[in-house]
Parts: sequence; structure tokens; C-alpha cells
Amino acid sequence: MILNEIIKSYNLVLASASPRRIDLMRGMGFEFTIRPLDADESYPPSLKGSEIAVYLSRKKSEAFPETELQAKTVVITADTIVWQHNRALEKPFDRNHAIEMLKSLSAAEHEVFTGVTLRSLRKSHSFFNRSLVKFRELSIEEMEYYVDTCKPFDKAGSYGVQEWIGYVAIERIEGSYFNVMGLPTRVLYQELGNFVD
Repeated sequence: MILNEIIKSYNLVLASASPRRIDLMRGMGFEFTIRPLDADESYPPSLKGSEIAVYLSRKKSEAFPETELQAKTVVITADTIVWQHNRALEKPFDRNHAIEMLKSLSAAEHEVFTGVTLRSLRKSHSFFNRSLVKFRELSIEEMEYYVDTCKPFDKAGSYGVQEWIGYVAIERIEGSYFNVMGLPTRVLYQELGNFVD
């Protein structure tokens, strides 16, 4: 029996308001409920790369009310970070900040880490996935056009791989494209299968 059939007997909860994660879960063929959470996204400054993504996915998981965990509930939380030059490029706070981030990504490589936590009444399990992304050189006009038309202020690193900039500027991705979107679907499928087994 495939996981999609097995998981139907569970109450699968995606604790996220991200339209990308919702679309990816639907694309995987899962039946699930959406339960956005308000979680503080601060983290200890000593954490690096994948550690930040996993830490924040755990923090979101811990923010899910224990009273809502039933015997067959499985909660999925995730956090995606863009990592370059030994620092996290977080969500931009304004237009200028977004353009500055894109200048840093232009003609360079960066890493994308997504941390995921699975939680049930009895246990919790966290993992991460890494992708390496290379942008071609961007002109200032392209950066301004993208920021003004797509307004990537809710996205780590100031870009969405599924938007205009992904189509015209990304030279290559090593690893999962869906991980860059915000959910490492292949790894999630395997880890979820192990979790409910």
C-alpha cells in the first residue's frame, strides 16, 4: 500500500499559511487541514545554515497546541532559509533591502535549507534538505522590475523560484527544486512514511 492510502487514516495537519507549501502538499496528493501558526522566528545567533531551518521548524511545531493533538494527528511544520557568505538572507523589510539581497545573489551561488518537523501525540522528528542555487548576473533594472512586480517581501532571500526571476535568472539548481520553493517533497514523503510506520 502506498503512503497516500495509509495517511488517509490520519489527521494530517500542515501548520503553515504558505501558499507554496499548501500547493506542494496538494500536489503530493495528501488530504490535510491547514492550521497557520503565529510563531516567533528568532533564533540563537550561534546557529548556522541547516541548524537555523531545523530550529525554526521545531519552534513552530512546539507552538502547535498540544490540546489539538489527537491519537492519529500528524503535524507538519517547516522553515526555509537562504544561506550565503555565512549568513542567513531573511525576508526583506522594504524595497531597498530586497534589491540589496538580489545584488548579493546576482552572479553567485547560495544554499537553500528547509527544515521540517513532524509531530504526533507521542513523538517528534526533525530533518532538513539542502539545495544549491546559482543565479546569472542580474541588471539593476531586472532586480527593480522583479521587486516591483512580484513584491517578494514574504520570501527568504527576496525571491521565489516559481516566479519571474526563477524563470529568467536561475542558471542551475543542485538538489530539489521543491526544496527551494519551501518543502522538500521527496524527502518529506519518505520521512512521513517512516514516521507513521
